[in-house]
Amino acid sequence: MTARRPTSPTAHPPQPPATGEEGDGSASDERVAAARQALLEGVGAEIAASFPGITRLGGQVVAALYLADEPRSMDELSQELGRSKSNIFANLRGLEAAGIIERRRESGARHDSFALRGKYPDVIVGAYLGRLRRVVQDKRALARRALSLLGDAQGAEADAMRSRLDDLSRKYDLFADLMEQLLPSIDGPVDLERLIAQVPEAMVRSLNAAARVAWAAGDAISRLSGRAGRKK
Repeated sequence: MTARRPTSPTAHPPQPPATGEEGDGSASDERVAAARQALLEGVGAEIAASFPGITRLGGQVVAALYLADEPRSMDELSQELGRSKSNIFANLRGLEAAGIIERRRESGARHDSFALRGKYPDVIVGAYLGRLRRVVQDKRALARRALSLLGDAQGAEADAMRSRLDDLSRKYDLFADLMEQLLPSIDGPVDLERLIAQVPEAMVRSLNAAARVAWAAGDAISRLSGRAGRKK
């Protein structure tokens, strides 16, 4: 009887099961990527809705710069966000004009790099308040210019136009004066945490109560005016 040959060793011996560390690392990477993508999309939508001329990509640039440890070049942002350099460049210009980012040129560098002008979201709040101030001033000037063009024109149509423009001018004057009193000229980030921490709690309660009273009074006056108009 022929002797049986010993079994040859397996060509590919079974590997030990993956350690928990490797599995946890993969899951952690996926969660980091998901959180990053959520922030990119959320900030993208926020910036696009608040600043004309800046798209969702511009908001994603803001989020990418916020998450970065150092300034980013246009090439790096293009590669990181997977978008063309021309689109990145257009949004960088808009963000720079809005006062949200700043351009830098490091010593010895061949290209500019970009960084947020301040902490996020402080820099967005500052830029938005600056834009709101400009909008109020622009509309204030527009109402006055329209009144000047109307001049002393006569007739029912001119009188109706003058009444509306007077009302519009009065409101924008009110808004402008209120902003000057409550929001001094802002050029840059607004440290909301520091401002809120410095406001006494009693003042916050007083402002809240005053605002509620003012809104209620405004609603009551509007209802009374509506009723008086219908009776006529």
